[in-house]
Amino acid sequence: MSVTETARTPAHTRAEADRFRATMRHHPAGVVVVTASVGGRPVGLTATSFTSVSLDPPLISLYVADASTTWPTLRRAGEFGVHLLGEGQEDVAVRFASKGVDRFAHPTVWRPGPDGVPLLDGAVAHLVCTRFDTRLIGDHWLVVGEVTHTLVLEDPRPPLIYHRGGFATVAPSE
Repeated sequence: MSVTETARTPAHTRAEADRFRATMRHHPAGVVVVTASVGGRPVGLTATSFTSVSLDPPLISLYVADASTTWPTLRRAGEFGVHLLGEGQEDVAVRFASKGVDRFAHPTVWRPGPDGVPLLDGAVAHLVCTRFDTRLIGDHWLVVGEVTHTLVLEDPRPPLIYHRGGFATVAPSE
């Protein structure tokens, strides 16, 4: 298959959504919060589908559900931040995944960063990105960002991961 082709699966052989979701629970994923400033107001959400894409140029990608109530606002931002969460930040992940709450109110501590992107205090690392590409794929939006700034804590905690429906951390290797 060439890189421009897309494989199509006949409908009768597709995995059912609930079974697919249950299967994917066996794959651990790092937890990130994505933030931006739109019209001078901070906006953000939690994501677990995040990865690096390219070193030259430096690109990352993440996926946001089309049904997300935050996405219509967040998608208007040209710059956004990705915050890699660490051990002990389960409450931050839950807050930014919750509906109907002011995610940036106390106890969230944040400050404006490069390009006005809200930076969350306590994250293991921050990446500030400029939107590179956005595409609807299935029921999620693929968001690709070009990294313009990075900040890593000098003594980072182990990463926060999501696995089998709950949060966990990974012990650092010796």
